[in-house]
Amino acid sequence: MSKTTSTLMMVGLAAAGLVSGFIFNNWQHEKKLAATKVNATQETPVSNIRPLFKLKDLQGKVRDVKEWDGQVLMINFWATWCPPCRKEMPAFIKVQEKYKDKGFTIVGIALDKKQDVIDFTDPMGMNYPILMAEQEGPVLTKAYGNRLGVLPYTVIIDRKGNIVQRQRNELSFEQVEGMIKPLL
Repeated sequence: MSKTTSTLMMVGLAAAGLVSGFIFNNWQHEKKLAATKVNATQETPVSNIRPLFKLKDLQGKVRDVKEWDGQVLMINFWATWCPPCRKEMPAFIKVQEKYKDKGFTIVGIALDKKQDVIDFTDPMGMNYPILMAEQEGPVLTKAYGNRLGVLPYTVIIDRKGNIVQRQRNELSFEQVEGMIKPLL
C-alpha cells in the first residue's frame, strides 16, 4: 500500500468518524428534547414568540402558560441554591402586589427539588405562582432564549405573547417596574 493511499484512507476514516459523531450528537439531542413535556412553538431560542409549556405548581396542579394570555407576564427561572435568585424574590413579591390589578403576573419556574422550593417559599409569603421544572428546566430556559443556562433568568412577555425583554442577572424592584410599566 502506498503512502498516498494510506493517507487517503486515514483522512476518509477521520471524516467518517466526524460525520458519525455529528449524527450521534444530533440524535441524542433530539432524543432529549422528545423526552421532555416542553412544547416550544419555535425551534430557535432567538424567537420573540413565547414558547408554550405546562408544568405543575407546588400543589401538583398542572398550569398552562396560556392561562396568562392577555396579561403582561414575567417568567423568572430560579433555584433555591442560587444566591442572586433568592435575593431578588422580595422585590418580585412587591412588584406583583403593586401591579397585579393592572394585568400583570409573575410566574416563578423553579429548577430545583420540590421540597427545597416549598421550604424556601413558604416563609416568604409568595403571592405569585411557582411552577416546578426539574428535568424540563434546562430545555425550557433554552426555549426562552437562555442559551447559557444561567440563573436567575427572567423574560418579560407583552399582552400579545411576545418576549420583549430577556435578563440574565438579578433584578431589582425598580428594574422590573421600568420594564413592565410601558406594557401595562
